[in-house]
Amino acid sequence: MKENKISRRSFLKFGAAASAVGMMAAAPVAANAAQPNADAAADEENCLLGLFQKPKYIFLFIGDGMGTAQIQSARFYKGTVDNNGAVTEADLSFTSFPTVGSVTTYDSTSFCPDSASTATSIATGHKTESGVINMCPWTRDVPYETIAEKLHAQKGYKVGIISSVNIDHATPAAFYAHQKTRKNYYQIGVELANSGFEYFAGGEFQKVNGDGTGPNNHEVAAQAGYNVVTTQAGAAALTAGAGKTLIIAENLADGKAMNYAMDAAAGEWQLTDYVKKGIELLDNPKGFFLMTESGKIDWACHANDAAASIHDVLEMSNAVQAAVEFQQKHPNDTLILVTADHETGGMAIGYKTTNYDTFLTNLAHQKMSYAKFDSTYVQNYIANKTPFEAAMQDVKANFGLTLPSDPDAANAGKLLLTDYEVQNLRTAYERTLKVGSASQKDMSQQDYELYGTYIPFSMAICHTINHKSGMDHTTYAHTGAMVNVYANGVGAEKFGGVFDNTEIYHKLADLTKVK
Repeated sequence: MKENKISRRSFLKFGAAASAVGMMAAAPVAANAAQPNADAAADEENCLLGLFQKPKYIFLFIGDGMGTAQIQSARFYKGTVDNNGAVTEADLSFTSFPTVGSVTTYDSTSFCPDSASTATSIATGHKTESGVINMCPWTRDVPYETIAEKLHAQKGYKVGIISSVNIDHATPAAFYAHQKTRKNYYQIGVELANSGFEYFAGGEFQKVNGDGTGPNNHEVAAQAGYNVVTTQAGAAALTAGAGKTLIIAENLADGKAMNYAMDAAAGEWQLTDYVKKGIELLDNPKGFFLMTESGKIDWACHANDAAASIHDVLEMSNAVQAAVEFQQKHPNDTLILVTADHETGGMAIGYKTTNYDTFLTNLAHQKMSYAKFDSTYVQNYIANKTPFEAAMQDVKANFGLTLPSDPDAANAGKLLLTDYEVQNLRTAYERTLKVGSASQKDMSQQDYELYGTYIPFSMAICHTINHKSGMDHTTYAHTGAMVNVYANGVGAEKFGGVFDNTEIYHKLADLTKVK
């Protein structure tokens, strides 16, 4: 593919002019200028040429809820501990990027914002209220145009939007929709079809049938010229030139989203596969913009499920690696950004009872997410009034947590439960059989602090294995913590330092020269 370069002659003409205003005091502009080191001069020219390149291929990865603790816990989990107890963290695909910035995430109404407002800030450069997608705050009557829409309309870039949660969820919607409330799910789906963007992939629409009086969101997309693909085999069969495409993941889990990475079956497509397919379908001489959201990092952290969060961060790292491999083929034209919309859960590495130690390898005993445990086991416990001790056999098999009375207790190691932990689990189990989950208004303050609005038994299990691993959370919601942005490729240097999340849009707009 032809690279985006300016000619040597054009460069030299600019060099002469720039020298006149002091921009290039040592630029090789004069025909008779001394050239003591041709290689150094060539290096200097190549460096300066880079100042005038713009990214033709832009990858924006958003780890929803992914603060620094979420990243660091994944690095520690993937790291090693030698026989002497020395620990070594592992790199993720993006943590070695040459430029790292820190970003504030507050919105017009809260220092602990939601995904609609923060994704709006990233996509448009404007602050708005929590719950609002690409509309001005307070009156909500002026729409904001997104960087994806501008690149599509002004520059002819193809555009792709991927999410591991619902394709009409707040973060992906913020790149193509404009709604007074993020809950206008059917209308968001209609905007998806009207966007004309070339590639969408992710979980199912949340209100696919709307009010039932008109075509469903799949039909609306098909009427707008989209290939609507709902099987993995159908997605795999797509090739370049397929035209506008909407892929709904075949294997759906909680909330009609994709499975958590740790719950995915062997061979089941995950975020990486949809990124690779997006590259295949979007690649073209004019360029593309591909936004990929790892949305279930956020969902895991809402539920204080540290292991599920870690596995989804690792899967997002794999997806970023697919972009890195593309960049290696197009080094002069590609920009990769990895960031978050906000932090979720108030995740902390360190817990009261583990003092200065952590035992993140304990999380390897967890075989499934809280959500899969709910659907696979807890619903049956509720229906059958299963005895606590019988349920704890499933807990041992799937989380490693072992009762002191269990025959395997002597081999349980750090996952052997204390009497205090057993009582906490028993109390949560009894509440689960009696009332299940509940809304905050229907719970005591104590119960909400213990379980949030989730199944009490599953939350007690997650909290117990987290604490034994040396991890904890402060909330079931979002926090106001800053998040990182990692940048690699053309224009990456613009994303270093400390700045507000609205600047991500402005820096991209400046690099691509959109109006």
